[in-house]
Amino acid sequence: MTELALAAQQLLRRCRHGALATQSTVLPGYPHASLLPYACALDGSPLFVISQLAEHTQNLLADARASLLVHESIDGSVLTQPRLTVLGRVERDDDAANLARLLRYQPDAARYLQLGDFALYRMHIERARYIAGFGRMGWLTGPELGSGWQPSTEDEASCLAQPVGGQRGEPLGVDAYGLDWLQDNRIKRFDFAQPAASVAEMIAQAQTCRED
Repeated sequence: MTELALAAQQLLRRCRHGALATQSTVLPGYPHASLLPYACALDGSPLFVISQLAEHTQNLLADARASLLVHESIDGSVLTQPRLTVLGRVERDDDAANLARLLRYQPDAARYLQLGDFALYRMHIERARYIAGFGRMGWLTGPELGSGWQPSTEDEASCLAQPVGGQRGEPLGVDAYGLDWLQDNRIKRFDFAQPAASVAEMIAQAQTCRED
């Protein structure tokens, strides 16, 4: 994985919400942007729980092509901060493991799902544009952004079952690029020094994060 792809992947996993731009059905040819929370699947695909009645969902049912803009809220000029736009198709997802993972990150979504008109959607990334400041930017393909070893749901569960040390709170999720920690109802992200290439490496780096 290139340095640019790694930085983009880490940013996508650190952020918790973004602007989802869909193709407007009310005014064809114009983009319609909505602010939405999301969580990442283990492979980095953005996951959303959205209502079938929402404008953006109606747009997606007509044309699944969309983009998601994410950025970090850091003091200073917004134009000097890292940001990422991922482009791909957003489609209904019936993967139980993806839903369970999203609900760990967004437990309030369970109430919405009980209403009947909400469902899980997943963005299948085709391209991405990453900008990290002057002179550090570029386009990435979906395979470039998601290259490298990716853990399974069982791998993640095995890692999270390891003894916890050093941090208040509890582990929320872990992937090849870092550990998410829940503390005082807030999610804290620990980026790994380098992407894990096996379950053993993921466990070892996650334990190091816990002991910081």
